[in-house]
Amino acid sequence: MLHEEFEQIVAEEFPNAVPERFREHIKNVAFLVEDEPSQETRMIEGLGPHQTLLGYYKGVPITARGDHYGIGSTLPDTITLFQLPIEHEATHVAQEDGVEMEQAVRTVVRETIWHEVAHYMGMDEGTVRNRESKRDSM
Repeated sequence: MLHEEFEQIVAEEFPNAVPERFREHIKNVAFLVEDEPSQETRMIEGLGPHQTLLGYYKGVPITARGDHYGIGSTLPDTITLFQLPIEHEATHVAQEDGVEMEQAVRTVVRETIWHEVAHYMGMDEGTVRNRESKRDSM
């Protein structure tokens, strides 16, 4: 899939990933697309040689922002989606669910956005995974 097509899917899936009542709280966040996690990100996250990430939130969660957050110039937080690992994961989704590849990519992108926005909202990894498990079992 072309990089531009993937970026378009990310833009289109954002409203499907984040419920409307939470969207108004998302401020000063840049959504980025990269091929794969950088060596720096891999080291920070302690990834092994055959491990990767689908997405990565970097910033100050809204629950940790004090009264002085944003005074002066504040760089935006970032949510990065990694195209190649997402496409790889989507091949498994397409096979398991019997859907076209584009639909599988949309599914993985939507879930990755939800996951990373949950970190932005202040949830740690355990809480995010717990909520995903509850959501998926419904």
